[in-house]
Amino acid sequence: MSDELLGKVAIITGGASGIGREMVDLFLEEGAQVVAADINATAGEAMADELGEDFAFVRTDVTKDGDLESLVAATVDRFERLDVMVNNAGAVGEPSGLLDLDADGFSRTMDLLARSVLLGHKHAGRQMKKQGTGGSIVSLSSIASIRGGFAAPSYDAAKAAVLQVARTATFELAEFGIRSNIVMPGMTRTPIMARGTALDPSRYDDFVEALREPFAEFHPLGRGGDPRDIANAALFFASDRSSFITGQSLTVDGGLTSVFTHDLGGVVGKAFAIMGVTDVDPSFGSAARG
Repeated sequence: MSDELLGKVAIITGGASGIGREMVDLFLEEGAQVVAADINATAGEAMADELGEDFAFVRTDVTKDGDLESLVAATVDRFERLDVMVNNAGAVGEPSGLLDLDADGFSRTMDLLARSVLLGHKHAGRQMKKQGTGGSIVSLSSIASIRGGFAAPSYDAAKAAVLQVARTATFELAEFGIRSNIVMPGMTRTPIMARGTALDPSRYDDFVEALREPFAEFHPLGRGGDPRDIANAALFFASDRSSFITGQSLTVDGGLTSVFTHDLGGVVGKAFAIMGVTDVDPSFGSAARG
């Protein structure tokens, strides 16, 4: 522990499970007082029994403006200020494809993943401006916001919207010393993908463990992301180490979106086979190697 957040008060939405729970634990380790907001009251109340006096739980539906307003008020009432707001709450959302898009499902997904981020900025920003000491707002987007095919269109669109929120927030809030930045997770070992299936929730932990092998094959760094990887990125933006950074995004994906994953040598080899060429190495770059 290095006390990166000593003296700071943080809200983490979606804080009762997955990446959000990891953020709660890390922020507490780093000296913050933390309020977790989640719709799952059972999990949140269990955390309150476990984590001590520097932690509080507030049941919150982040799609409701009034709930987020009450969340900020409850935080200030308990800990007297707000320094960090993490907009993390989310779900897979509407699964339908583009040509069969369920319009109501799309709207619900936008409410959960994008509208909630705007509302989080609204209420946290008001409190931070009132305090006059600045603050940090960290929001979770996804690599699905910059690459097609990782998720359904509703999720992709909502997460792309989150990127623009940070830019708009920078335009409006920077003069008050309030920063807004984005963490963009890649393929991270959490139950979120299983929640879109009929898998028994009692097997979610098994599912997360089973992701190790396929994720290792998928990523240039040879492993998938862990919730602590994402929490560390959020910690950076929440801390004073990023005091001159706002309106930016940090991709945490093990290099997944930075490389072209198709086998170009295989493509060239197929073309050579069609041509009847058998005496040339099809490996991409072989000519440069001599």
